[in-house]
Amino acid sequence: MSIPIDTFFLDPKFEGTLQQKIQRMISEGVLSGRFIPGAKLPSSRKLATHLGISRITVTLAYSELVSDDYLIAKGRSGYYVSPTAPQRTRFEPLRGEVTESVDWNRAIGQRYSGQVLVEKPVDWRSYPYPFIYGQADEKIFDHSNWRQCALQALGKREFPTVTADSYERDDPELVKYIALNSLPRRGIQAKPEQILITMGGQNALWLAAQVLLNQRRTAVMENPGYPGLRVALNQARCNVVNVPVDHAGLRLDALPAETDVVFTTPSHHCPTSVTMPLERRQQLLEKASRDDFIIVEDDYEFEMSFLNPPAPALKSLDEEGRVIYVGSFSKSLFPGLRLGYMVGSETFIREARALRMVVVRHPPGHLQRTVANFLSLGHFDALVARMGQTYRRRREVMQEAIDRRGLNVAGSDVSGGSSFWMKTPDTIDARDLALAVRQRGVLLEPGHFFFENPEDGAHYYRIAYSSIESAKISAGIDIIANTIAEF
Repeated sequence: MSIPIDTFFLDPKFEGTLQQKIQRMISEGVLSGRFIPGAKLPSSRKLATHLGISRITVTLAYSELVSDDYLIAKGRSGYYVSPTAPQRTRFEPLRGEVTESVDWNRAIGQRYSGQVLVEKPVDWRSYPYPFIYGQADEKIFDHSNWRQCALQALGKREFPTVTADSYERDDPELVKYIALNSLPRRGIQAKPEQILITMGGQNALWLAAQVLLNQRRTAVMENPGYPGLRVALNQARCNVVNVPVDHAGLRLDALPAETDVVFTTPSHHCPTSVTMPLERRQQLLEKASRDDFIIVEDDYEFEMSFLNPPAPALKSLDEEGRVIYVGSFSKSLFPGLRLGYMVGSETFIREARALRMVVVRHPPGHLQRTVANFLSLGHFDALVARMGQTYRRRREVMQEAIDRRGLNVAGSDVSGGSSFWMKTPDTIDARDLALAVRQRGVLLEPGHFFFENPEDGAHYYRIAYSSIESAKISAGIDIIANTIAEF
């Protein structure tokens, strides 16, 4: 039995290569039962002609399907569906659509939905002027070397390590690189036992909150501050005090006497990009020692210090082990990676590791080793240097456009970063501005998300340059300025 040629067509929505599209088309046909065992496939020449593609592409796809036992080759006779091809078990529904009778309002013991987080459209790439923060620029990223590092991690020599259940342990090569290279760049010394790999910086902050806080303890966060931290602190059920920031970061005079843990972003305050000066960092450490509280330092963007040399990390100045340091690869590699790390005392890291093990066991071994390879081979440093050069140019273009159109910069920045913190005229709500410019192809982030009281941030917004080309920045700023003028 031969499979009719007109049953073969490529899925236009599948984003893989032509070879992968052919493999998917045939494997799905086998798994769904449309292509039965023993059925003969069209010759590579005939299928290539039918699909309008190269014959070698079809031949390579057939070869991969043979290696996976979807097909067998019978000499000059051609290719056939393998008699032992993988099968997909299917069950027909026993009844129609289920009518739920559970009262979920009563059944749910704790609610986690409805938390206030920054909204980022999934289709942000389709907008001409995406001034949104924290997304990767695929034109800067080193795709080729990343691919090679991922393949290396799946090679025969490293395969046992990356595929094993590591229980609560981390990839030793990644931990080694962080200890010997990443942390010294911030002036930090740490042993492997003091380092924990996390599922990004958000996961690190959540772990810290869960380990350090309870209903009887008080946590301090910056206002405005990172919305994801506010959610994590709410889940810890602690008393949360929002402390204002000024031109030098967190205001120490506003810290309450009952403080147990302070969460801060001294290198690049989120979202204003203010850098806490060395004198205030030392004052914060002295106050922590005097009042006996812990500091969690979120150093989420230190690689982007391209205007001036980065200030030493708060952790590097810590002489009592009071600072827990949080780092992330999300801004320097790509946010979808979801890998970060925490550095702290062995006692704290032991508890955080135990909690992580219960929740996620450990971050994926293949991702950890791929990152370790990318770092150790020098690709990461080259990428950071390239990003610094690109961001410097984009910042110059954005600063010139902002000055030319007379827009109001609300936040100062002395080292770099990847965004500007802006302020609208008093008569314009930034949420309304965001909606208006979005209709004209511009994406920006209204600032109310970052405040304890959203109305306090009604006149603030953030525009980033990490995901937009220099050539488009001025036109995007013009649209923002023109829209403001029309209100």
